Amino acid sequence: MDVELTAEQAAFRDVVRDFADREIVPHAEEWDRDHLFPVDTVLAMGRLGLFGLVFPEEYGGAGADFVTYCLALEEIARADSSMAITLEAGVSLGAAPFFYTGTEAQKQEYLIPMVAGEVLGAFGLTEAEAGSDAGNTRTTARHDDSTGEWVVDGGKTFITNSGTPITKCVTITARTGPGEISNIVIDAGTPGFDVMAPYRKMGWHASDTHELVFRDCRVPVDQLLGERGQGFKTFLRILDDGRIAIAALAVGVAQACLDHSLEHAKTRNAFGGPIGRYQSIAFKCSDMALAVENARNLVHKAAAMRDAGRPIRRIAAMAKLYATEAAVTATRDAVQIFGGYGFIDETPVSRFYRDAKILEIGEGTSEIQRLVIARDLGLPVE
Repeated sequence: MDVELTAEQAAFRDVVRDFADREIVPHAEEWDRDHLFPVDTVLAMGRLGLFGLVFPEEYGGAGADFVTYCLALEEIARADSSMAITLEAGVSLGAAPFFYTGTEAQKQEYLIPMVAGEVLGAFGLTEAEAGSDAGNTRTTARHDDSTGEWVVDGGKTFITNSGTPITKCVTITARTGPGEISNIVIDAGTPGFDVMAPYRKMGWHASDTHELVFRDCRVPVDQLLGERGQGFKTFLRILDDGRIAIAALAVGVAQACLDHSLEHAKTRNAFGGPIGRYQSIAFKCSDMALAVENARNLVHKAAAMRDAGRPIRRIAAMAKLYATEAAVTATRDAVQIFGGYGFIDETPVSRFYRDAKILEIGEGTSEIQRLVIARDLGLPVE
């Protein structure tokens, strides 16, 4: 397949790269150190149009293809993973469910400001005992016939963009009946909806992540998103898109590690010359370049197949699996190339190293990706 970018895609990539270099790179270390969610920078990404790339113009979007969205994620991730996951979750998990299954009234109220990047939405799926086993959701939404409300009880864990100053809502999966999972929209500040303290995380320090608790949380009946009982089906659809997006983010991380490693290998001198003259360093850089090229090709193929309306479950899992594992390897090798400097937090590769591990876990672990691929190959694997 043709993996060459169009002139328009290449120009847009350069615009995003310039934005990331100016608005993110100079501040990323500070945000990481202080665990600061930079609201102004997120709003600036919105003004650049990044949150609306893949949505139609009628809702304020750009109507761009998924490849373009992946290019944006890669460029933001080259600067900082926290900002990249804020964008990815805001689009793939926050806005997409409203676009796919929302009523026109819901799109007007929620999707349009999300597309503009003025507010964020979150998606609450994971629970303490329902991560990879997402069908084991225990949060419930009981319909109170006397008031015409949904009464939500339960909790969600590890939810991105759920407690920021610009979070508008969280869409959750909840059991609305026996064997029935539906999506319910809960606005920020709704009584009975508590956002717990931020997690202390190994990485993604500038990304917003919380546990959510629902106790007799009452929302109007029209806060059902999509058809009743179709919540899990919707989740699977947005997860396939999200896996391609996470893979694009991972490519950005791996590319950043390659960029920093090459610069260091050319300028760091030891034993009378640059360390890049040693095969032990040069071969690490060569392997990193190979992994980046392969991962990017997989991501672009998956995105192109998605744009063409073709089935993407297997290719999305492949892209997510390969790119995220390549990113983790790239960060480890980059730290090794930097030596002691790589262990210092002020060095970007140290931050990339801490940020990368979650990529093999979030939106489906590497083990789940292998399971998806194996089943698609026709194997009766459990």
